[in-house]
Amino acid sequence: MLPAEVAEFVEKTGVDSLAMAIGTSHGAYKFKGEPKLDFERLYKIEKMIPGFPIVLHGSSSVPQELVEKCNKYGGQLPGARGVPEEMLREAAKSAVCKINIDTDLRLAMTATVREVFAAKPAEFDPRKYLGPGRAAIKELVRHKLINVLGSAGKA
Repeated sequence: MLPAEVAEFVEKTGVDSLAMAIGTSHGAYKFKGEPKLDFERLYKIEKMIPGFPIVLHGSSSVPQELVEKCNKYGGQLPGARGVPEEMLREAAKSAVCKINIDTDLRLAMTATVREVFAAKPAEFDPRKYLGPGRAAIKELVRHKLINVLGSAGKA
């Protein structure tokens, strides 16, 4: 969809938010070269539909410390990388009201579970490895809300 078609699309479909392509993608391998989001496109569309909620799919930052931790304990994610958090901070200042980071959440859980299994190979009680995994997700979400998305205290 061209930016010029956005207002008509929103009006004719009655959607309550708009996910748009500005360079994000799903998964742990987002960019072949330097990470780049098309902020010019975002700002142009934002002006065409003022106040309308915009969503960014596939916006995980793929924290390198979690990639390294996962790989250290048997994962195989060579070259995994995501959207730099500075870019997500910039997007969060615009009409973007939802930034999807599922890959980051899965990475936090997986890296932590792998670590528990490596440290305690006899462990089979899910509470003993899922609990630390949930705690890792909670800490990641706390970091994103406070330090990246700027949404802490705005509920």
